[in-house]
Amino acid sequence: MPYITKEGREVLLPELESLITEFTGADSIQGNEGNFNFVVSTLINAMIEEHGLSYANVNSLVGVLECIKLELYRRIAVPYEDLKIIQNGDVYGSQN
Repeated sequence: MPYITKEGREVLLPELESLITEFTGADSIQGNEGNFNFVVSTLINAMIEEHGLSYANVNSLVGVLECIKLELYRRIAVPYEDLKIIQNGDVYGSQN
């Protein structure tokens, strides 16, 4: 989770509102991946254009993306998978 201050969120969230509406108003996540990728890629490209192409900058951006992925997995995917284990049974360690 990007633990930024409440004040930092108050600055960024109004700027994101139209994108949030665009993505959450779609029928599903599937079919919207290209648009989402475009937005993220455009932000990354803008950062590189503004701050320069260097190993350090690319490494920082890849690190941010990796942390986003890991946080999504930790906070969303793991609890979902744990629920499915309870509902459907565990494949690991079972004798079935």
